[in-house]
Amino acid sequence: MAPKWRELADKLAEQIRRGDYAPGQQLPHIRDLVDAGEGSKSTVHAAYKALEAEGLVTSSRGHGTVVRQQAPLKRLGIARYDKAKWRDGDEVAFIADRVASGRAYKRGEQTQSVSRVPAPPLVAAAHGLPEGAEVYARARLVKEGDQPTHTLTSYYRPEHVEGTRIVDPAPGPAGRGGGFRVLYDAGYEIDHMREELFARVATVEEATLLQLAPGEWVVELHRTTYTADGTVVEYAIGLHAATRFAWAYDFQVPDSAREATP
Repeated sequence: MAPKWRELADKLAEQIRRGDYAPGQQLPHIRDLVDAGEGSKSTVHAAYKALEAEGLVTSSRGHGTVVRQQAPLKRLGIARYDKAKWRDGDEVAFIADRVASGRAYKRGEQTQSVSRVPAPPLVAAAHGLPEGAEVYARARLVKEGDQPTHTLTSYYRPEHVEGTRIVDPAPGPAGRGGGFRVLYDAGYEIDHMREELFARVATVEEATLLQLAPGEWVVELHRTTYTADGTVVEYAIGLHAATRFAWAYDFQVPDSAREATP
């Protein structure tokens, strides 16, 4: 049998999905559920923490436990990097996600810092550099309103980006079309990418930065971006609040046997 707190969490989750508790509505105080016979204080508390970890509610001092206002953002796969969006328009990747989700966005919701740093081992390996060689690190924090959604730190070889808008720490994307457009204008047109995803519990520092409850999960993204000749022009590490995104991928199904036929 499931523990009492799990049964209560499942019961409340069903009520939330059914609409008994609307987005923005506060759930009953813990003591009220205890008085109603739903379990001990520790049982109710554990049920509420489970709902929070599952992305159904948020908890804060002074506001109690409240049903989340919105469904997770769509985090597009291949479509977010469509060249027509950033080369011919001004729809950088995080904005493409917002547009696909039917959500508002402001360019200033992306803030960043830029620094020249010794390359960490993963970055050095990706760029084919000696460990400790200097690279530019462009660290972004992206918010939806006041709530952070994810971080992304891109690492570049200095000779690829020196003197470009990529090394400008002003808030928002690096000008019209963002960083990929800057690379394109500099003669480094992106051609293909590799993305790797890892799910794990956030560290204390990450939970503070992304405004997560203790024990919440994040999705760590490693992205390597290449030109057509195989030159790595960006290696990026992102951290996404797991409950604030729904990941979607549309792609052509490969047929390697047919492709190999002369």
